[in-house]
This record gives sequence, C-alpha cells and structure tokens, in this order.
Amino acid sequence: MSKVDALADLKKKMDDDKTLPLREGATQLVFGEGNPNALIYYLGEGPGFHEDKQGRPFVGMAGKLLDETNLSIGIKRKDVYISNVVRFRPPSNRDPEEFEIMAFQPYVDAEIQIIKPKIIVTLGRFSMGKFFPGERISGIHGKPKKMLWQGLDLVVIPMYHPAAALRNGNMMQSFKEDFKIIPQIMEELHKTEQISLF
Repeated sequence: MSKVDALADLKKKMDDDKTLPLREGATQLVFGEGNPNALIYYLGEGPGFHEDKQGRPFVGMAGKLLDETNLSIGIKRKDVYISNVVRFRPPSNRDPEEFEIMAFQPYVDAEIQIIKPKIIVTLGRFSMGKFFPGERISGIHGKPKKMLWQGLDLVVIPMYHPAAALRNGNMMQSFKEDFKIIPQIMEELHKTEQISLF
C-alpha cells in the first residue's frame, strides 16, 4: 500500500471512529496534510476556527506565520507534512484535555509511522509533551534531541506554537530564531545519511 493510500485509509478510520472526543462541536475532521514523503513533520495542537471551516491544518494566522517562517529557511509548505495532536476543534479554541490527546494518540502515532519523517518539530507545549513529558517549553525550545521512537530514528525539535508567537514579541523572536536550526540539522542528516531535503 502506498503512503497516500495508507493516509487515506487512516483518515477514513478516524472519520468512522465515533469514540473520538470533540467531534460534537466541530464542523469536520481536520486531518494532516502535506508531502507523504516529507522529511519534516510538524505537530501542532488542534484545529482553530479557520481550520475547522476548511478542514485543513494551520490555515489561519498561525499557519501563515508557519508558512512564512518555513520560506525564510528555504522550505515550502508542499515539501513538509503538517498535523495536530487532536483533529477536531476544541470548543472556543480551549486547550485540549489530556484524555482528548490520548484518544487521538494511536492515530497520530500511525500517521508518523506512515510518513516516517527524519525530523519532527513540535509546535507548542501539548505536542512537546508527547516526546518530552514533564518538560517546560521555555526551557527546551529550539534544542533538538535525537531519539529512537517506536523504531524510528528521529530528531525532535520542540518549538513555540506560532499562535503564541503572534501574541508575544519575545516569543516571536525565539520562534524565528529556533527555525534556523532546521537547515543545520538537514545538512547534518545529508552528510551522515546521504539524504536530500526534496
């Protein structure tokens, strides 16, 4: 089965899974999108107003900032994969609850296994908690860590959420600065594994 087919199958399973929380108040499921062969996988928090309406992740102001910051380091949206820890919009954009994140976790894990990225960038503290439980984002943002996760060799980079950066000038500076680490890691991966970004 191709990655495209596997992702379509996973999306259908999520759509059919009536046990998933947050469905009731949401317009639609917001599945991940992007290049199924991406080396970089962005994992955010959950859909907001615009995402809920369009059924696509990171299409509002935070998504625009993410796209612009990616372009500043030479990466186009079509070359990466973008997703969230929960796939239905939490009411009034509230933070997702722990049990909600846990309910979606098997699907998030399956999506990562299909994509098989080399780099996972966590956007915000809720996705950071998946790989760095108990850590504070203010202490580890922008610090890449190599790890073996469910059989995959990954470099995981915790970063601030673009929505948080839009609300806080100091955080915005850190957000943009942290992104400059990505090309450095890509260069290292290219040297050690002979892979190219695109």
